[in-house]
Amino acid sequence: MLAIIGGTGLNQLNGITELEILKPQTKLGPPSGPIYKGIYNGQEICFLARHGAPHHIPPHLINYRANILALDELGVTKIIAVNAVGGISDHLGPANLAIPDQIIDYTIARDNTYFDGIFQPLDHIDFTFPYDETLRCALLSASRRIGLDIMDGGTYAATQGPRLESAAEVERIRRDGGSMIGMTGMPEAALARELGLSYCCIALSVNWAAGVKGCSEISMQDIRKALELGMQQVLRLIEAYLQTQKNI
Repeated sequence: MLAIIGGTGLNQLNGITELEILKPQTKLGPPSGPIYKGIYNGQEICFLARHGAPHHIPPHLINYRANILALDELGVTKIIAVNAVGGISDHLGPANLAIPDQIIDYTIARDNTYFDGIFQPLDHIDFTFPYDETLRCALLSASRRIGLDIMDGGTYAATQGPRLESAAEVERIRRDGGSMIGMTGMPEAALARELGLSYCCIALSVNWAAGVKGCSEISMQDIRKALELGMQQVLRLIEAYLQTQKNI
């Protein structure tokens, strides 16, 4: 079963039928909010709003471990995560999409593993390729089928938040190889890998990152406009992907 984790701008998924509203409790606490389970575009899915609905949990306080664990316990095997980002790459102006293939973690002091010697014994995962390539390629194939121009690959830089970054921080991330900046990509991706779940990210650029393309100040009004426009494309992509799964 597929789960969609909605980020900023995607607090609900309209059109789910045979809807169940689940409020699971895990050994690591409750997830960010109810998990909506049902049929969407002909496929059984779960939907979880990462920041809660309404949007109220800041990136550094999300219980990522409970979110991923709750989905796993419901039988989820694949996750498409939707993340709002600031664009660094030339291809990631506002309202454009990317399917990243790499990640750099700049976050601090987050509960970032199940293998902490308390919840589960110490163990290690291979994280060379943090996103599931089969799922990534399926999303890219779906985008081509509907004529949606999106960026293939790129490095997601996960920062602590909730503040936006300084121009100097963005320049450092650019030198490190970052293509986009978000606040919720980690530890979510690593936790999914620890539980053996296929995980992929649809990154929606909502602004140029600080100092990029002459950006001197980031407007929340402009971000909201990019979210509204870009999220329509995100939903088109998810629906196209689900349509291909019906034909398999």
